[in-house]
Amino acid sequence: MKKVLIVDDAVYMRLSLRDILERNGFEVIGDAVNGIDAINKYKMLIPDIVTMDITMPEMDGVKALQEIKKLDPNAKVVIISAMGQESIVREAIMNGAKGFIIKPFKEEKVIQSLSKI
Repeated sequence: MKKVLIVDDAVYMRLSLRDILERNGFEVIGDAVNGIDAINKYKMLIPDIVTMDITMPEMDGVKALQEIKKLDPNAKVVIISAMGQESIVREAIMNGAKGFIIKPFKEEKVIQSLSKI
């Protein structure tokens, strides 16, 4: 069972993702409300996969992705964001994201993307 850390500043989105993942055999071991929180929880929990929003207060998802990859070059981070602009997708992938899911998302898309990792 893959352990997942959910990072999103929206409570509804964290709860929605948790529900989808747990219903499909993933173990959600924690969640974080911004990039700084994500880095700290990554160090503590050492998840198999991180789902990362981009637009968050204090530290955005791309910066958090960069910092997590410095800590663990093998970290597996999937961006889940409403910001589907090509330049942001490209920046996230160039910084090591393993995938990009655009909100609003379908359950099948989330499970399919995370199962490939």
